Amino acid sequence: MKDALFVRGRVTVVGVLNATPDSFSDGGRFVTVGGGVDLDAAVAAGLALVHEGVDVLDVGGESTRPGAAVTPAEIELARTVPLIERLAKATSSPISIDTRKAAVAAAALEAGASIVNDVSGLRFDPALAALVAERRATLIVGHMRGTPTTMQDAPSYDDVLEEVAEELEASLAIARGAGVRRERLVVDPGIGFGKRVEDNLALLANAGWLGERLGLPVLVGPSRKSFLGKLTGDPAGRRDQATIAACAVAVFAGADGLRVHDGAAGVHAARVALALREARRPAGVAS
Repeated sequence: MKDALFVRGRVTVVGVLNATPDSFSDGGRFVTVGGGVDLDAAVAAGLALVHEGVDVLDVGGESTRPGAAVTPAEIELARTVPLIERLAKATSSPISIDTRKAAVAAAALEAGASIVNDVSGLRFDPALAALVAERRATLIVGHMRGTPTTMQDAPSYDDVLEEVAEELEASLAIARGAGVRRERLVVDPGIGFGKRVEDNLALLANAGWLGERLGLPVLVGPSRKSFLGKLTGDPAGRRDQATIAACAVAVFAGADGLRVHDGAAGVHAARVALALREARRPAGVAS
C-alpha cells in the first residue's frame, strides 16, 4: 500500500475483479465451462490491475446489476474465497470483498481481505456491521433503494443529494452503533443503484459536497454503467472513454476514490483530475 486509503488529498483507485458469470460488464470472464472460477486467469487479471497502479482489488462473487437475483452464500463463497486466498499470497495490495452477506465477508476477511464493500448500506444483512467492527475492517457503505431486482423500477427523488445523504446517514448510524470506528468508514452514493441518469450526474458532480456533508471519504463507481450508455449510445464494453470522463469530473468535484474496470485509465484520470483540483483557485480569492 503506497499511502493511507480513502483520505483527502489523494484518490484511492479500486480495481474491479468480478468472479461472476453474470455481472453487467465483465460477467463470465473467469468462469469455466463447469461453472467454476479459473483462478489462474483471475489472479493474473488482479495482478495486472495492481501493475496498472490500482490501490485496492475489489473481489465480487454476486452480480448486483439491475434485475439480478440474490446469489446463495455458498456459491458466493466458492467464487471468492479461493481467489482472495491466492491474491493475498501474490500481492500486498489491500483486498476488498464486494458482498452484502456477513458469512461471505467473514470468510473473505479470514482469507486475506481487509475491506468490506456493502452496496446495500447494511440493509441486507443485520449481522454485517458487527462483524466488520469485530474484525476492525474498513467498511464501504453504499446507497441503494430497494434491491438489485427492483432498484431500477421507476426510481424517483425530489432532491437526490439530500435524500441520498440522509439515507447514507441512517446506514452510518447502524455502522457506528455496531462499533465501526469513524476512520474505517467510507461512503459510496451508489451510482446506478436505484438512480435515474440525472441522479447519477448530480451525485458525481457534487461528490465533494457529499463528503463535506457526511464528513467521510466518498468513493464513486461510474465505470461502464448504463447511464453512460444512455448519454453516448455505447454498449457496456465500449464505455471506457465515457467512464474516464465521469471519473475525472468526480475527482475534480471532490471524490476521494474511484471504482473502475480499467485500472490504468482510472489511475491516470485520478492523477490528472486531482492535479487540476489542487490548481483551482479557492472560492472568494481575488486575482
